[in-house]
Amino acid sequence: MIGLFSFFAGAGFLDLGFEMTGHFKTLFVNEFKPAFNRIYRYARNNMGIEVPVFGHHIGDIAEWLDDKQKNKTLHRYLKTAKESGIDLTGFIGGPPCPDFSVAGKNKGKEGDNGKLSQTYINLICDILPDFFVFENVKGLYRTAKHREFFEVLKNQLRQAGYVMTEQLINSIEFAAPQDRDRIILIGFRKKLARELKIKAKDGVITNFDWDKNKQYSREVFNLNWPTTSPYRENTPTEAPEGIIKELTVQYWWEKNDVANHPNSNMYFHPRAGLHRFQTKDEGDNEKKCYKRLHRWRYSPTAAYGNNEVHIHPYLPRRISVAESLAIQSLPAEYVIPEDITLTDAFKTIGNGVPYMAARGIALNIYDYIYNRQ
Repeated sequence: MIGLFSFFAGAGFLDLGFEMTGHFKTLFVNEFKPAFNRIYRYARNNMGIEVPVFGHHIGDIAEWLDDKQKNKTLHRYLKTAKESGIDLTGFIGGPPCPDFSVAGKNKGKEGDNGKLSQTYINLICDILPDFFVFENVKGLYRTAKHREFFEVLKNQLRQAGYVMTEQLINSIEFAAPQDRDRIILIGFRKKLARELKIKAKDGVITNFDWDKNKQYSREVFNLNWPTTSPYRENTPTEAPEGIIKELTVQYWWEKNDVANHPNSNMYFHPRAGLHRFQTKDEGDNEKKCYKRLHRWRYSPTAAYGNNEVHIHPYLPRRISVAESLAIQSLPAEYVIPEDITLTDAFKTIGNGVPYMAARGIALNIYDYIYNRQ
């Protein structure tokens, strides 16, 4: 079993994707916002997943670096995990990313959130887990000024003794019904790399199979997806030919039975502007705000905490918490407490890594360690 130490855990979508493969076990969770951690704990309890052996810690990740006692504790956790039979330990996390997002603050490494990426890398280099996963927005990878910072972080990890591999993945490649790009950086300690006979050159892993557990290629975006259709309230339509139904919003809503999900009635009720909910074409997502989803197409990026409002394809309202969880490809058994504020619920859902993408990345790591030819 591989033990995970989760940072910036949020509602735990990344952790859950790893855990549900059956090969990983979350041992430690750190999250800054209490409401998000409450969702994490509630959802897992509802799914019968055991509590992390080293507990949940609410607070700033920097405390594990700056507080000598906490730093020693974290070192001890890794040692204890190995002594208790855990084969390998890994840090996983996606530091808050609006400072690297073109659609966000774009302040880069100097922003309050941007600094957290540096803190996470510092922590990895200090504690030295066997491997790590670093997840962030594509702006960190593709925007020139942010890419420079990304390269500095990788060099720091290289100096600390890690060999790495990276890829800009899209969630739809792993069968999540969403167009969501993310940069994923994975690193293994050189000592482990030697034991596993990992091939690397100049600190870059040369034989990691990123495609092994992908279900689709980006070519699916070139299919004859429907664009817009006249809005017809609560009127059923047939799936058009030439698409992949399993990648559509409607498929996942039916799969998760969102109408009967415990979070089905959790959605914002408009105080004004009802006219736009009743007239905007199904599939009209040209503007940043108030995008009407198309039932027979994948969703745009589910960034609900970034002023992005998604409207139901055939009802005059925003989508519900249950519907947004399905778009993030969560299992139907994943439930958010009904007394959580809608703002917190949608923000943590939007922040999360789509479950199917997390699961695919986890399987790629596991197969690379144990099932590589």
